[in-house]
Amino acid sequence: MSVLTVLQAELASATNQLLATAASLSDADVAAPSLLPGWTRGHVLAHVARNADSHLNLLTWARTGVRTPQYPTFAARSAEIEALSGRPAAEHLADLEDSASRLAAAFHHLPEDAWSATVEGMGPPPHPAWYLLVRRLREVGLHHVDLAAGYGPSDWTEPFVLRELHDCVACWRPAASQVGEVRLLGPGGRVTRTWTGLGAGPAVQGEPADLLAWLTGRSGGEGISVVPLGQSEARGGEGAGLPVPPPWPALPAPADLPATPPEDYP
Repeated sequence: MSVLTVLQAELASATNQLLATAASLSDADVAAPSLLPGWTRGHVLAHVARNADSHLNLLTWARTGVRTPQYPTFAARSAEIEALSGRPAAEHLADLEDSASRLAAAFHHLPEDAWSATVEGMGPPPHPAWYLLVRRLREVGLHHVDLAAGYGPSDWTEPFVLRELHDCVACWRPAASQVGEVRLLGPGGRVTRTWTGLGAGPAVQGEPADLLAWLTGRSGGEGISVVPLGQSEARGGEGAGLPVPPPWPALPAPADLPATPPEDYP
């Protein structure tokens, strides 16, 4: 099974989960605050729908070779989200369903050679079109949590979490980091993977979903512990004395992605 098939199936499942959550929201729920500062749930839903359309723009670029910006400008993106945020819940749901359906069809029908075409989001680096599946999964998975409607980091799938941690580290900027090392913990608190050389600072450790939630600003550090410099074990309680995580997202995509869709990713 190719990575394109796997990622499209994963995206369909994640999208269906998001749509189920959106379908459960009332008008009052949609108008209530999300986890993102200054945004209601309506802002999040409007953003996810318009993000699907923005991916359609990039797929058009990949298919035709004609440069098609993801959004006209950052200002236009923000203005459209604001304008659509106050809609009733039913309108948000219909928009989400329609935009997700059109995007899924565009992915499904993309010509084979177009998956290797180079596109670019609102900032560098350029990346091959197959990586748009990863970017869209990121939008759906993280913003589903932002709705604060019963879906949290513990609901992320293991492939999603491990892929996002891989790409987070691949895009890491050591100069802006107060974290020197990241350790993944498995069953029994055993360290299963370590990333080193990430900056000037202590190590942090935690289970994968907890680490991803903290690194992407979706938690206050629950489940994360600090390992002081020169020591091998964590000190203090979970969340105590944590450094500030580096800015996220550092980049929309790693800079060294293969042009041809790989058999698996990462």
